Formats: sequence, structure tokens, C-alpha cells
Amino acid sequence: MVFAPQLSRTAREGGGVRYELGHELIDAFLEFCSGRARPNTVRAYAHDLKTFFSIVAKDPIDVTPADVIKFVTAQQTARPGAENVVRFPDASSGLAPATVMRRLAAVSAFYGYLLARADTPIENNPVPRGLPTRRNRRELRGAPLVRGVRRLPRILDPKEAIALLAALRTRRDRAIVEAMLLGGLRRSEVLGLRLEDIRLGECRVFVAEGKGGHERLVPLSPTFFSTLASYLECERPEEATTDRVFVVLKGPHRGGPLSTEGLDEVIASARRRAGLAHGTCHELRHTCLTRLREAGMSLEALQAQAGHRSIASTQIYLHLGADWLAAEYRRAADMLEAELVAGAIR
Repeated sequence: MVFAPQLSRTAREGGGVRYELGHELIDAFLEFCSGRARPNTVRAYAHDLKTFFSIVAKDPIDVTPADVIKFVTAQQTARPGAENVVRFPDASSGLAPATVMRRLAAVSAFYGYLLARADTPIENNPVPRGLPTRRNRRELRGAPLVRGVRRLPRILDPKEAIALLAALRTRRDRAIVEAMLLGGLRRSEVLGLRLEDIRLGECRVFVAEGKGGHERLVPLSPTFFSTLASYLECERPEEATTDRVFVVLKGPHRGGPLSTEGLDEVIASARRRAGLAHGTCHELRHTCLTRLREAGMSLEALQAQAGHRSIASTQIYLHLGADWLAAEYRRAADMLEAELVAGAIR
């Protein structure tokens, strides 16, 4: 049976968005997820499932592992118009591996939900756990379906960071950038800050909407709190309709919470004025965490600052801190060379 998903979005009475693809089982899954996952996760599931079923063009009940493997192949195939895209030598010609793996995770989660329900004809998850290897062909777990490539995130050097800050036009924008550049906050965490989350006496902010819904207290520089106080006193509209710290300053939505799209436009405009080729919100966060590591902050402290659930996520900053790595190498190399010289003399 052919199935052509049609993504629709409707506002919920209590707030939020309901996503539907026009299939009873998929829509039930998305509704189930809305009660236990973050809104961004539900939105990603909806878009990823739409992509999958648009390509497979089958009813969910009829999907087989062969369909999943064909989907992976299609995702890794070069798309029309992508001939001029500059890629790393070891990268595939299609979508980034992380994107394909995310879509497979969404599909696997959907079929895991159907298996848990136990009221559908689905008896197995069609997403293979992996490809059999020579050492272990009996278990369907071995080589992953998609080879992931871990890229080092880009960061801003001091001159670029200074240029970006100078290109910002309001105290609000400067406070937002400083929260990411000096505190390592995520974009969503900055936009989610409420007035009651500001702990001025402690020079900390309470992050109530961290990744995965986890809460934490984050120390921040006095520079940020000084800029923030100036924004709250001079720029934030008195008629603001929200308790969010950062709001729209002009236009029909003045006083309402600043949106993700609005913040992205602020950063993109400042980046253009500063003449920078890069400098996203996430790169500002990476810049902060890299500099903190270079300054000697322990990985455990950096993990808490960043809000990482696993220290494995924090270990990437061992590689980003070029000066720190070079210093560690020179210290060890000097000892190695001294041993070699001493051995040659004997």
C-alpha cells in the first residue's frame, strides 16, 4: 500500500504545536512523543518521518529492512545541484552522516513505539541494528549502517569575537552574545531564561530548559551581568508581555519573547557588519568552552558548565584547545628527546 505523508501543524489550546502526517499510527506516535520529549525533538521526528516515508512510499506496516537500506543509500547519493558543494575528502556525496543517523533514529523510535503497543502487525523493528561482520555474523550488530564522521566545531579567534561584539547594535544583543561567549550557554537556553532565573548576587543564572529538560546553575562573568542590567534598565519594554528576559524591542511583536529565528537574524546581521565568514550561536558556545579549557578548567568542571550528560561530549575540547595540546606535546616531546639523547651518549 502506497503512503504519501503530508505534514500539518496545528496549535494546541494549552500552547505548543501538534504535528501530523496523515497516518493514524504515525500521528499517534507523534502525540505520544509530545508528552515525553522536548518540542524540538517532536518537530525533528515529524520532519524525519515525513522524509523517510516520502522516499519509501509505503504504509508503515509494509516497510522492510530492505526499504530502510535503500533509504540510507538514497540519502547518501549526491543530490541535483550539489556538484559545487565543497566537501571533505572522506565525506560521502550525499547528506551528512549525522543527518542520516538522526533520521534512522527517528524511524527506529517509531517502530519501537509500535512494538511496545503490541496491537499492530509489526513484529520486528525494520531498522537493522547494524551490518554483520566477519567475526560475528549471527548477531545483527556490527558495522553501523552509516559511518559517522566527527568534525571539530569551528570557533572564533579573539579578534573575530571582538569584531562581532562591536557590530552588535543593542545592549540586549550584546548580553545575549556574552551569555554564549562568556558562559557557554546554548541558544535555546539563552532564549529560555526568565527574570526569576537571574541570580545577580551569585553571578549565576538558573537554566531551567537545558538540553533534555535538565536543569543547572551556570556561573557567568560580571561583564554579562553588567550588560544585562543595562539592557533591563534602558531597553526592555515596560509593557513586556512575558517573563522571558530577552524580548522583541520593536515592531508589532514588541515586548513578546524573542524567537529563535529573530536571534539568528540578529547574529547573522552582526556577522555581516563585522565581515565574518562564520560565527553562529553554537560556534560562540564552542568558543567559550574551548577558551575555558585552554585556561586550565578541568574536564569535570567544563562538563558541568556546558550541561553535558556524558563527559565524552566534553572531551572534544581536548582537541579544540590547540595551544593547550601543543604545550602538552612539547613538554612530553622534550622528555622523550632527552631520553633518546641520553641513550645515544651511553
